[in-house]
Amino acid sequence: MNIKNILISAIAPFENHIANGGEKILGNASSIKRLPDGRVYVSGQMQRHVLFSAIERVNDADPKKGDTYVSNGDGVTSKIETDLRADLGGFMHPSKNDYSGRRTAPISATMAVSLEESSVGRDLLLRLRQDSSGGEDGKKQAIATKEFSTLDKMHMSFSLEVGAMGISKKFEYGGKSMHLSTGYVLHTPADERKRRAKLFLEAAMSMQDYANQARNMVSGEPEEVLIVFDTKVSRKAARYLTAGEKERENILMELTDRGAKVFYGNDKEGNVSVHAARKQALAFLEDNELHNPAGDDAEVLTFAEFAGDE
Repeated sequence: MNIKNILISAIAPFENHIANGGEKILGNASSIKRLPDGRVYVSGQMQRHVLFSAIERVNDADPKKGDTYVSNGDGVTSKIETDLRADLGGFMHPSKNDYSGRRTAPISATMAVSLEESSVGRDLLLRLRQDSSGGEDGKKQAIATKEFSTLDKMHMSFSLEVGAMGISKKFEYGGKSMHLSTGYVLHTPADERKRRAKLFLEAAMSMQDYANQARNMVSGEPEEVLIVFDTKVSRKAARYLTAGEKERENILMELTDRGAKVFYGNDKEGNVSVHAARKQALAFLEDNELHNPAGDDAEVLTFAEFAGDE
């Protein structure tokens, strides 16, 4: 199979959390973000932050990582060949040659949204006086409250456009700046591209580093997951886990008709657990090829060589 897109959709339980806190809209009470219908959510921006944090953790544990790393979000490079955030998360770069100065991220993410209306409570926080002498340098006693959501089944999805991973588009222009053709430049070899696809799959199923959770053990690891290896770039299957029976049937029929491969796991029912679905998906990924629009015999160039920075 020639894999052009990898989609992962999951449902994860968040308990007693403020995974994406909002502003202090009620005096000194920190609020949790929620939709108008009362369901709490985690923004897409936070989801991408947590995903890259997970990619970094998985990459650091990989003996085949070489000199690859995940740059900080405030210091993204253009080194697609080594910086995983630059490759998978995109960046802006001044145009010097026949290419666009903007690299669109191959990875996209939805918000994580609770399946049902959330039950939000408040936690009382106390800061006690630390200087018993009452001097001016002593911190004053303070009382504040923080909102939290008791239990949410959070639905989230991630997509990886395989044909853009480790690859840049190259545009040829003619007279009067007319766009004549589009080509592709390869920055990473086939084995590294497949390794990065595996990192994406592993990371999307091991989300941990949510906001305000430094001391609260809140995990985005799924209890139900759908993994789709697709023959086209499509994100329709992101609706599967929240769809009714008929829509699920039609989505699976459409995927099967075009030769996509689907893995489903559920820790609470059925015969395939989330862990088993993950293992099956990784084995399938290992045995199949990733779409490479640059061609299998393309020369591997660093981004600096391609962009004319060297």
